Amino acid sequence: MGLAVLLDSSAVSKQAKRERQRLNREARRKYEETLARRRRTFRWVRVLAIIAVPVVAFGIYTVVTEEDEKKTNPAKAAGCRVVKEAPAPSDTQFTAPEPTITDTTKTYEALVETSCGSFTIQLATSEAPETTNSFAFLANSGFFDGISIHRVGKNFVVQGGDPNADGTGGPGYTLPDEPPADGYLQGTVAMANSGPGTTGSQFFVVITEKGANALNSQVNAEGKFSYSILGQVTEGFETILRMNKLGSKSPDPGQQKPKATIVIDKVTISEVTETDVAPTTSTSTPG
Repeated sequence: MGLAVLLDSSAVSKQAKRERQRLNREARRKYEETLARRRRTFRWVRVLAIIAVPVVAFGIYTVVTEEDEKKTNPAKAAGCRVVKEAPAPSDTQFTAPEPTITDTTKTYEALVETSCGSFTIQLATSEAPETTNSFAFLANSGFFDGISIHRVGKNFVVQGGDPNADGTGGPGYTLPDEPPADGYLQGTVAMANSGPGTTGSQFFVVITEKGANALNSQVNAEGKFSYSILGQVTEGFETILRMNKLGSKSPDPGQQKPKATIVIDKVTISEVTETDVAPTTSTSTPG
């Protein structure tokens, strides 16, 4: 007959109770650890929120402020530097231009830096030697530095070079007319005048083909065009388009003042050498 092991029911009950208590303690410990982690996380969230809310608020304020400023400040909306005060009129005058471009077979450029960006003019030295020499002389003398672009006719011309900034000023002397043989194009730079033989320092850039066509329709009794040629914009025409955004649609040139002040910072004349010209690739085929 086999032996039967009798278990004390009270001992079993105590062991089971201790096991349940252990499990309960373990569960409680895990719960408290989880709760502590949540509290730490919540504290970090609160800290980050305290930091982030002002940052987000500042970002929203900045965006809204910039948008509002663009609406109220045409220069900024056009992509130009904001000029708070218009330059004072200049009283610099000369009796005649000094020889500056003496070899008209060479190529010269004028870099015009403005509050709306810069653009480059290739000067028409061979076609208009007196006009280009005068412009180079005035540029080297600092005559254009710090004066306004006083006229922007929307989709027509951008005009500057007047020390009075109202369309009445000049350098103190006048030049003979040197109109182009083939007329004006978009991007052509020519000299403003108040009639034959009155070219001075004021120049304009033709903004559109339509504007060029309007100028090409203005010929005298001899069939010559009305304005001396200075050159052609070869780089930076986007600067002219920024200025055009500030233009006036008024048909009266006297009312075509730009919506915001545009300033010529500096005009620099330089000779273009062979190393400045990018090489071209020939597309001809050998015979």
